[in-house]
Amino acid sequence: MKVYLLSGTPAPDSLVAAAARICYSDASASDLIERESAELSTRLLKELRFSGHHSPFEHASFTFGVDGLSRVASHQLVRHRIASFSQQSQRYVKMGGGEGSVGMVTPPSVAKNREAAELFARQAENACEAYKKLVSMGIPAEDARFILPHGWETRLVMTMNARELHHFFNLRLCRRAQWEIRELARLMLIECRNAAPVIFEAAGPFCVTGECRESLSCGKPYGGMEDLLAKQE
Repeated sequence: MKVYLLSGTPAPDSLVAAAARICYSDASASDLIERESAELSTRLLKELRFSGHHSPFEHASFTFGVDGLSRVASHQLVRHRIASFSQQSQRYVKMGGGEGSVGMVTPPSVAKNREAAELFARQAENACEAYKKLVSMGIPAEDARFILPHGWETRLVMTMNARELHHFFNLRLCRRAQWEIRELARLMLIECRNAAPVIFEAAGPFCVTGECRESLSCGKPYGGMEDLLAKQE
C-alpha cells in the first residue's frame, strides 16, 4: 500500500489557531493569521484539544492518494461520513491485466502460511481468469466484476478535515481495528504530522492520548507515539 498527501490547507496549524481566535477578537481573520506565531499556535491548539473546542480544526483539510488498498478496507472507509471519496471504477477500468492492472491484497496471516498462501493465490488466479473469460464472452465488465474477490486492489482519492482525521485516527489506529485499515491510518498520520505537526501532535487511539475506552481492550497499549508510528509486523 502507498499513501500520498496530494494536497492540504497551507499553514494548517496557523489557520486553525487564527480561526479559533476570531471567536474572541474584533480583528479580521487575515490580520489574526498574520500575527500568529508558531509559539502562539502551539499553545492555543493544545488548549483547544484539551477543552474539547474542536470546530476550528474543521477549517484545515487534507487530500490523500491511496494505491494498493483492498476493497475490504475501502468498504470500511465509507463509514466515515465526513469525508469525500473518489475510487477507481471496476466498470470502466479492466481488472487483471493491461493498463491499470491491479492484483490481490494478501493478508499477513495467509502470507506466512505456505499452504494457505498457495490456496489463496490459486483461488485469486481462478477468479481473475474467470473474469477475463466472461469479458471475452461479451459480458460487460460491470457484470463480470461480480466474480472478483473482496481482496482485489483498488485506488482512491480521499479528503478529510483535521477534526474528522482525529476521529479516524482515534478509531482506526487502535490495535483492535482491522490490520489493513490500521496500516492505512498509520501511513496517513505520518503524512499529517509532517504537514501539520502541532494539529496532529497527539493524534491516535485513546491508549496514546489518554485511557483506553474500548469495552474489550486489546491488553497491549502502545508505548507512545514512536511505537504507534512504527510499522507493525
